[in-house]
Amino acid sequence: MGAILRGMTEELFRSDSYLKECDATVVDVRDTGVVLDRTIFYPLGGGQPGDTGTLSWDGGEAGIVDTRYGDGGAIVHVIDEGAPALTAGAEVRCRIDWDRRYRHMRMHTAMHLLGSVLQYGVTGGNISAARSRLDFDMEDTVDKEAVGAALARLVAEDHPVSCRWITEEELDAQPELVRTMSVQPPRGKGSVRLLEIAGIDLQPCGGTHLRSTSEVGAVRIGKVEKKGKRNRRVNIHLDD
Repeated sequence: MGAILRGMTEELFRSDSYLKECDATVVDVRDTGVVLDRTIFYPLGGGQPGDTGTLSWDGGEAGIVDTRYGDGGAIVHVIDEGAPALTAGAEVRCRIDWDRRYRHMRMHTAMHLLGSVLQYGVTGGNISAARSRLDFDMEDTVDKEAVGAALARLVAEDHPVSCRWITEEELDAQPELVRTMSVQPPRGKGSVRLLEIAGIDLQPCGGTHLRSTSEVGAVRIGKVEKKGKRNRRVNIHLDD
């Protein structure tokens, strides 16, 4: 598939989550931040935080403290207070906080593995660099030791991870692909992005992921919480 666009912005992170830098042009300046013609910054969504980093240009630099969707679906890069002003047409160099992003990629991929071990509907989730969680529609007790061992095995087996696109009609014909119970994949563009861990998991997801499960590294099951009669929250941590 060609360039992925969100409003005025080409979403480079959709096709290559390993990009750390890129050149871009400011196309709009808003009270909340700036909109670029192309970006490597992932905007808050799907439980994954927005990227942070810097924009630099001849004579200036600004810290990006968050990335979010704004009015009209534009991707807005939220600039640190007190940074030099930018104007439309300015050429900038984008650099993401790679260490933070890479932990998000490891966490997000690990959550897909966790979902493949616990075959229940997903009622919620959240990703952070320190701890992530998935909420499952289940009454059963979670065997932390068994789930942790299964998760570690999938990481060690080094399964390839990739993304591909299907039409909305193809997704409608395969409703079982959608594991999330309260949130549906965004529609209206004609196509939906699938995350695939070969032989392990296949479902719609717009987040950033690894190329292989082995990159997840050491991961462990944390606290398991009962959040209702049919809701279990499973926390995971990266052990570096």
